[in-house]
Amino acid sequence: MRRLFPQPAPSGDAATAPARTTDSAAAAGPAGEPAPPARTGGPSGPPWPLEELADAYAYPAAAGPDAPGGPVPWLRGNMVASLDGAAHHQGRSQPLSSDADMRVFGVLRALADAVVVGAETVRQEGYRPARAREAFAARRAAAGQGPAPAVAVVSAGLDLDFSLPLFTEPLVPTLVLTGAAAPADRQAAARAAGAVVVHAGEGTGVDPARVPGVLARHGHTRLLTEGGPRLLGQFAAAGVLDELCLTVSPRITVGNASRIVAGPGLAVPAEYELISLLEEDGFLFTRYRRAGTAATG
Repeated sequence: MRRLFPQPAPSGDAATAPARTTDSAAAAGPAGEPAPPARTGGPSGPPWPLEELADAYAYPAAAGPDAPGGPVPWLRGNMVASLDGAAHHQGRSQPLSSDADMRVFGVLRALADAVVVGAETVRQEGYRPARAREAFAARRAAAGQGPAPAVAVVSAGLDLDFSLPLFTEPLVPTLVLTGAAAPADRQAAARAAGAVVVHAGEGTGVDPARVPGVLARHGHTRLLTEGGPRLLGQFAAAGVLDELCLTVSPRITVGNASRIVAGPGLAVPAEYELISLLEEDGFLFTRYRRAGTAATG
């Protein structure tokens, strides 16, 4: 894997690299993020260790438990798209993915307090509980996190199979985000399966603008959404999608697959700033931050 943006700092002794000592802005990425050392290897360089990927995708310090004044929720999305803009191929994202994409996918999950996902994506992708990974055990413990992120399923009608392992066998109880007026019998079924029902709206559905704050009150401030496109569109339209990690797959699908974001168009396009760009085997790993969003750390 290689970093294309911000530009890697020159290799060698820092004392012989004036740009790193006399012009800190040039040697750092957006928002003061330090540029990593240059790496060598093949066209894309060797695969990065998981720890290095985790550093590259670290959440802002303001979302952590030690933030002055208390943590502030930070919602990032992670999606993959083909060169022709498809969010999936025949209903699944796996045909657009790669080994490198799955490493990034796993790292983003390992950094999160909770993974927020729509009910349709749970059904289409066959979601299972997040698992504990030994490689991240010490990092999660130091960050005050449990062994694995919770999965938070957004659903209005609660048309979910609560006998699935996602609800009955998670390391951390699965949350079901719904409206206060959602079908009472389905809420009861979710609780009976072991899920935690969380109201994020007064009607039958969820108010996307309320989701980060509601999850923060349950101790989850480092948030990751994996879609689907409609849920991602709702978060973007509500102005609560702080960051988007988009993998651009070097594949073309044709067909009529949806884009990574779906829903009514915004009156004014939301603007995001490029934070970093990585590449491996032709796959581009982009990281964008909502313009004007304060991010420290």
